[in-house]
Amino acid sequence: MMPARPSSLAIRRAVPVAVVAAAALGLALTGCSGSPDEADSRKVTLVVHDAFPNEEFAKAASAATGYDVEVITGGEGGELTNKLVLTRGAPIADAFYGVDNTYASRLIENDVVEPYTPEGLPASADEYAFDGSGSLTPVDVGATCINIDTEWFAEHGIAEPSSYEDLARPEYRDLSVLLDPLSSSTGGSFLIGTVAEFGEDGYLDYWQRLLDNGARLEQNWSDAYYGQFSAASDGDRPIVLSYSSSPVATLNDDGTASSSRALLDTCTSEVEYAGVLAGAANAEGARAVVDYLVSSEFQATIPDTMYMYPVDADAGLPETWAEFAPMPSREQLRDLPASEVDAGREGWLKRLGEQIGL
Repeated sequence: MMPARPSSLAIRRAVPVAVVAAAALGLALTGCSGSPDEADSRKVTLVVHDAFPNEEFAKAASAATGYDVEVITGGEGGELTNKLVLTRGAPIADAFYGVDNTYASRLIENDVVEPYTPEGLPASADEYAFDGSGSLTPVDVGATCINIDTEWFAEHGIAEPSSYEDLARPEYRDLSVLLDPLSSSTGGSFLIGTVAEFGEDGYLDYWQRLLDNGARLEQNWSDAYYGQFSAASDGDRPIVLSYSSSPVATLNDDGTASSSRALLDTCTSEVEYAGVLAGAANAEGARAVVDYLVSSEFQATIPDTMYMYPVDADAGLPETWAEFAPMPSREQLRDLPASEVDAGREGWLKRLGEQIGL
């Protein structure tokens, strides 16, 4: 996720009308009448992060599954995770979507989820599996990366930055806007990237240098990207933490050029998961919604609605993505093994919070 990211409502497109209409026809043929008790059994609630096409998805999923799907928002990825942990045993929904690999282990450690593997899970999703027991279902994948406003740098005659180290250099003072890793999963992903790049002994010094160089911290992606980033707003900061797919959000009208670019040597993998919540009022309905999230129908909408890469390799990507939104190579990604992230995450966050006063 992308979490509050280019999947924001400000740029996301609706789930295609044809998808909703086709699924609705199937539902009409099966019928939906019944008693009040039967009606209650058809209700299922999905809680998501705050960068999801709630209304459009609810319509399409309801039509496709035969359930009355309601979508509620649980905040940024980190905030959503906290809510799910705090309400375990009496969950706020039946299913969830949008917790990423930065925080996913917390759901397992706290018995928040009921293991479930959709029968229709595409084989290409296997490489993103969280564990071997089907605790979580991968839905989409992306990469958090520093993005720059290329037009701003050209106009100001300043060389474009290209690396983590560049962001702390004097010539880029007061030009960056980042995300608080304590509240934002996007920020948490960037934190992991800095630990991978500088090590546990060096990441704190790097963050301090960033802030001493005037980097601004925002609580959520929308405020950073649409409030501060000069390529997407009236803001005056030409460097922002976003996603490798973000440059497709700043394409010109004919789709031949973008005013922004992702720095692919500053990227960290992000996998977003869905799952059935333990103690769900409607576990059967929750499983149906998770099935829909990995269906070919929904997977095909992910690039346009959430600016992420579907886990279904056959879903395809828009033509412009090959040039403007390529997924970084494994060699470019600053990743850490899941076991290392699980063991270190809380300590990294705690020490960073103490270091910079978060």
